[in-house]
Amino acid sequence: MAERHTFQVEPADAGQRLDHFLTARLPQYSRARLQEWIDAGRIKAGGSIVKKASHKIRAAECIEVDPVAAPPLRAFAQDIPLTILYEDDDVVAVDKPAGMVVHLGAGRHEGTLVNALLHRYGSLSRVGEETRPGIVHRIDRGTSGVLLVARTDAAHRSLAAQFASRQVEKIYLALVHGTVKQESGRIDAPIMRDPIRRTRMTAKLEAGRPALTTYRVLRRFPQFTYLEVRIGTGRTHQIRVHLSSIGHPIAGDTLYGAAARVAGMPELGRPFLHAHSITFRSPSRDEPVTLVSPLAPELAAWLERL
Repeated sequence: MAERHTFQVEPADAGQRLDHFLTARLPQYSRARLQEWIDAGRIKAGGSIVKKASHKIRAAECIEVDPVAAPPLRAFAQDIPLTILYEDDDVVAVDKPAGMVVHLGAGRHEGTLVNALLHRYGSLSRVGEETRPGIVHRIDRGTSGVLLVARTDAAHRSLAAQFASRQVEKIYLALVHGTVKQESGRIDAPIMRDPIRRTRMTAKLEAGRPALTTYRVLRRFPQFTYLEVRIGTGRTHQIRVHLSSIGHPIAGDTLYGAAARVAGMPELGRPFLHAHSITFRSPSRDEPVTLVSPLAPELAAWLERL
């Protein structure tokens, strides 16, 4: 059974929404999970059950949280269209569209890349967790492009070792706001979860995990710069965080400071970030393989309009 939590509302916190208060104090749980508990009547404020996330808490009020463990997630097959860039007996490479989540997790129980792959192949590597069979690396939901998946346990271990030793080369394409002055550059700054906004990461604090991003300019526009980006590490939101930290957020990435609309342009609706190519060593053939994903059509059309 999950541990109960009790909090006393300090005067400085009075007037906050209940869900914001709980998110700050229980970062180990997702906002979706907290909302489920609110809906299920498992949270009390001042001794009374509260079923509204927007409930405004009061000073000296006692907030009681009675968690319930979530049932274990298991990936299952779903008939979802996929674009395959490469496949052999050990590895498959998918051209992931923006908007598709890679694997199951909090608040996401179906419709993922893993669900689609299980329908197509029947089984994947079982080295990882049950919610993410075959997954050796990820790209964000809003990012499109090439993603490698292991079909066998041996391939999973081989690819994981290549990623860990930085033998895998990944190249991204990104359009950022503003004029990047240097033709090429390097961002070497640790990344950690933002202690205030838990949905974001930050590179503005000295703490965090080491992260390295390099870039070079491909083309310049009056309000934007088109970049080729390479990463030496694979931290959550790494490219988005690093480019934003130097004053050049990725177009469409409102989470990290980009404008929601650009005058004279249609709304992008996603970050202009694309996993363009990946080079790895084939576990079965023991030779280098380079795979390329063409720029997503919606990004290519937006770039053309510039």
